Amino acid sequence: METKILDKISKPEDLRILTSEAKERLACEIRGELIDVISKNGGHLAPNMGVVELTIALHCAFRMPEDKIVWDIGHQAYVHKILTGRREFFRTLRKDDGCLGFLSRDESEYDVFGAGHAGTAISAALGMAAARDRKNGKEKVVAVVGDGSLNCGVSFEALNHVAETTKDFIIILNDNKMSISKNVGGMSRYLNRIITGRGYNRLKNSARTFVEKIPRVGSTITSIIGRFEEATKSILVPGVLFEELGFRYVGPIDGHNIEEMTRTFEGIKIFEKPVIIHVVTEKGRGYKHAEDAPEKFHGLSSFDPETGEGLDGTSTPSFSAVFGSSVCELAEKQKDVVAITAGMCSGTGLLEFSKKYPGRFFDVGIAEEHAVVFAAGMATQGFVPVIAIYSTFLQRALDYVFHDVCLQRLPVIICEDRSGIVEDGATHHGIHDLSFLRNMPNVSILCPADGCELRNMLFAAYERKAPVIIRYPRGSAVKKPGTEAAELIPWGKSLVVREGKDISIWASGREVSTALEVAGILARSGKDAMVVNARYMKPFDTELLLEHAAKMPVATIEDCQIQGGLGSIADETLIKAGHKGVCHFGWGNDIVPHGTIAGIRNKAGFTAEAIAAEILKN
Repeated sequence: METKILDKISKPEDLRILTSEAKERLACEIRGELIDVISKNGGHLAPNMGVVELTIALHCAFRMPEDKIVWDIGHQAYVHKILTGRREFFRTLRKDDGCLGFLSRDESEYDVFGAGHAGTAISAALGMAAARDRKNGKEKVVAVVGDGSLNCGVSFEALNHVAETTKDFIIILNDNKMSISKNVGGMSRYLNRIITGRGYNRLKNSARTFVEKIPRVGSTITSIIGRFEEATKSILVPGVLFEELGFRYVGPIDGHNIEEMTRTFEGIKIFEKPVIIHVVTEKGRGYKHAEDAPEKFHGLSSFDPETGEGLDGTSTPSFSAVFGSSVCELAEKQKDVVAITAGMCSGTGLLEFSKKYPGRFFDVGIAEEHAVVFAAGMATQGFVPVIAIYSTFLQRALDYVFHDVCLQRLPVIICEDRSGIVEDGATHHGIHDLSFLRNMPNVSILCPADGCELRNMLFAAYERKAPVIIRYPRGSAVKKPGTEAAELIPWGKSLVVREGKDISIWASGREVSTALEVAGILARSGKDAMVVNARYMKPFDTELLLEHAAKMPVATIEDCQIQGGLGSIADETLIKAGHKGVCHFGWGNDIVPHGTIAGIRNKAGFTAEAIAAEILKN
């Protein structure tokens, strides 16, 4: 696809000299660029396809980096990156030392606030606006927030704080779940043209000043006019909630009409009141496969742009898929099982459950804290909730896991997907959870080595009738379950998967496969390694570890932070018993960058070959 116009864009200022027709053409070229790069590298396609025109309009109306645009989550900021001088760098998206799939202040001066998790934009932008006011600055501060992120409690907390903090604040609500209906849309556009027009607002402000000067009745007349204006608008637009919170509500407007959005953004700059602009976009716009299945194309690996089919080529189901089928199997046998997710139905593997058991399925939206307490409430009434959540997002609900689930010893099963490192970078790695969770009371923490073990652990967790966390990575489940009945594995017991006499290698989760590979390399050097599938981080099999440590050196391998993880567990157990000489392999306290999984591991020396070489040194 030709990119004649995009080739001329190296900075946001270049957009402002384009004609309306050229901007529309530019939008098409950007969509082609997105499909080309993401189909090769993976990434978030549908969200970015939906905000192309919105991003162009934002950079036409606001002058970055003086003005501040804060993107919520950041996964929809690819177009922003392309338009701010990073087009070539964007081609390295999610590659080793390449372009980050989210936002980082270290990458560009245009990325004014780092992001990766939902709901932070309004709070961060409001903090910037408050700082600006105290420094008597004039720059505009804009928070771009998706409709899904408004479910976050922190978003509501920030909305509630805006009116008493500043009079100069802009929120762009990117709503990609609803369209503009024709019967209301025409009137809405007409009202917006009047309300955001500079002439109207100057006339309105002058009239208000004049009326207020009328002795005794001026303030009363002004109040009546204001109430009439607000009442009329509340009938025609769904912005009453925002008006009550102290915002001027504008919208909904067409999020694919560049000129209309640019006029609106320019027009609201003179408002002496916080404003929220409701922009309606279509997720996946311009790529039929993404338009038809926006959730599938939200975030994905490399794919064939012609067919939309993935190119991973693996025949083994993922851990998420195994979890999804296993929880359906459990629910069929146990009628008290319910499933809960926080806006990640498809990603966590619960789509089948939601269709098969709609009355027992709850998607609470991007509200992880609520999901945990909601589950706790159901657990008090005789249900066994299974929460499916990504490891990185469970961090947001830690207080509720402790206060509402663990302290009350409630039978809540948390299935923690995407544990370990991932390609999305520091905001999404699932390597910190054990450090947070292991010292909570009454909870058990399990790490399946493969899909078969995941299924067995889920059934065992149900029988436990107490808090249980099962953590597993993204990707192939190594071994899929058979059709036989689930095996209730011994609680708190590790499993020797390879006998040996020279060293005992303890591994958790999918790293059991790495440990077996290490053992093979060591065998070629004459070292006979035992491999143990640790399985249980809590309760831990201290008896077996002490038995092995009395006979041979011990090493640990984990896709987790060593501090607080399996490495710490082994140290605590052995040091207490007077042993020494444990060799640990995992992740330290440093920030782990984004990139390919293989690239990240190679750079960190976290490969079977490097581990074997280190063991042979000792």
